[in-house]
Amino acid sequence: MPKVHFIKENLEVEVEKGTTILEAARRVGAPEGDRCGGKCACSTCHVYVIKGFENTSEISDEEFDVLDKAFDVRSNSRLGCQAKVYGDVVVEISQESFEAFLDEHPEERERALMLRNKR
Repeated sequence: MPKVHFIKENLEVEVEKGTTILEAARRVGAPEGDRCGGKCACSTCHVYVIKGFENTSEISDEEFDVLDKAFDVRSNSRLGCQAKVYGDVVVEISQESFEAFLDEHPEERERALMLRNKR
């Protein structure tokens, strides 16, 4: 089974093939935003695939369109709600996504900040 490693938080989770990065983040408690609920309608689940980009699903035209709304888009940018994993990946949650998570989950703010700062 593929492993998803969230590098800044030093969290790792094993998932079934075809699981999205956002689903993996939810399972392991990684602070990845998702204002639209993972429906490819916003860019708050924006992540960078640091290693294993080839182990993710192809990017759809819809995902490209939504990524156009994101900040600091790079060649390894993906929407966590759309990127399915088929092998091991190392992921960095974008600052935009992290801040969205803090806004969406004020009750988890302290834990999320501790995860980011313990590296």
